[in-house]
Amino acid sequence: MKTTRLFFGALFVMLLASCAQPPVPQDHFYRLHVQMSGKALANPPLAGTLEVARLLADGLTAGRPIVYSEAARPLEANEYHYHFWTDSPTVMLRDELVSYLRQAGVAKTVITPEMRLEPDFILTGKIKRLEQVRGTPSKVVIALEIALRDRREDRLLLVKTYRTEGETAGADIAAAVSGINLGLGKIFAAFVADISRI
Repeated sequence: MKTTRLFFGALFVMLLASCAQPPVPQDHFYRLHVQMSGKALANPPLAGTLEVARLLADGLTAGRPIVYSEAARPLEANEYHYHFWTDSPTVMLRDELVSYLRQAGVAKTVITPEMRLEPDFILTGKIKRLEQVRGTPSKVVIALEIALRDRREDRLLLVKTYRTEGETAGADIAAAVSGINLGLGKIFAAFVADISRI
């Protein structure tokens, strides 16, 4: 009888142990924060109100999971399961671009469509790439197509694809996000330089 109890007790403990699962990995969320380098423009090159529309993106790039690729397989894109942007990249990049353009002083006023004002200029764009490239060394690749239109005269002032690629300080996702912030800063600065020559 005692042996039977021990047997069933051991069996019960083994069944409980087999049902135990490892803890579910914790979700991680990341923000974009683009620092403006240099000084604001002395005179706004765009005389009037500039509206920055929500950027477009396709497929994986439009989603909240952070996108990565392997250096050995550059045509294959993947997304992390537990690492997310705090919002859609299309909204986050638009908001960072609005903040950057306001600080740079490119127009009298920089707004978003939600303000429901009649703009003089409209900026639209598309995120072509926004990803970490895992390899040795780890890097990030960003490509944005940006178009600027004068709504008053109904003419295109600028359309250009800006691309940057840079090594990151490490292989982790936090280093990739820092690299993306730096890369976006370079793209935004190049865009402001192009606007100032219009």
